[in-house]
Amino acid sequence: MPNGIEPRDPGDSLTGQLALVCGASSGIGRATALLFARRGARLAVLARSAERLAALAAECSRNGAPSAVPVTVDLEDRAATDRALDTLLEEHGPVRILINNSGGPPAGPLLQATDEDFLKAFRRHVLAAHHLVKRLLPGMAAAGSGRIVNVISTSVREPIPGLGVSNTIRGAMAAWAKTLSRELPPGITINNVLPGFTDTDRLSELKRNIASREGLSEQAVEQRWLEAVPEGRLGTPDELAAVLVFLASPEASFVRGQSLAVDGGRLHSI
Repeated sequence: MPNGIEPRDPGDSLTGQLALVCGASSGIGRATALLFARRGARLAVLARSAERLAALAAECSRNGAPSAVPVTVDLEDRAATDRALDTLLEEHGPVRILINNSGGPPAGPLLQATDEDFLKAFRRHVLAAHHLVKRLLPGMAAAGSGRIVNVISTSVREPIPGLGVSNTIRGAMAAWAKTLSRELPPGITINNVLPGFTDTDRLSELKRNIASREGLSEQAVEQRWLEAVPEGRLGTPDELAAVLVFLASPEASFVRGQSLAVDGGRLHSI
């Protein structure tokens, strides 16, 4: 090859690498874990629901993961998180891929938010992600490569009405990731995926809340959303997972510090 880089087979470029997928029990996290499994990665799936994680780990193994272990922990509990990471690293070796994914803060106007609303969201998103990176970075550095991908929101570019705290915290996550992209060593990248309206439990909850608050049907709320999406439909968790897994792969080795919207064209910004 002219640049000295050998071509890779996308089908096995993740084989054997250990990927830690947070928020894996449902939605985008679950779809991402299963796609990593089909690409031959080893899995550590993290969430608070032991029952869901056990079922997911078994499904990942059936889908081709050489190993799949549940990590049942609440990322807001720092001591429990550290114990879980100690066990994971000791028994399974360094994590090469980290998917930071956590459910957004509750909906509501910004002026109704309390100090604790902001602090809780900041701990769950920014501080938890920062702690995971610091714990896992030595293993990535020793291997000479690593991938960190954050699931955030299109509100990073255009704040979404009625999601005051979420808009604020998601923006902080994007700024944190961009800053970190300038500090991480070569070969270790960090990027963000910005989901648009995606067919998940989180979106269904948001739809119910808006319908109740505005006296509309849930169908009317969804139709209003779809009118703003050129593709004319909701995204699927599998579509988001495909982008996440690409950014975690060797094929994305020169993509660094970017925020990629996967929103069916809804955003107006360039």
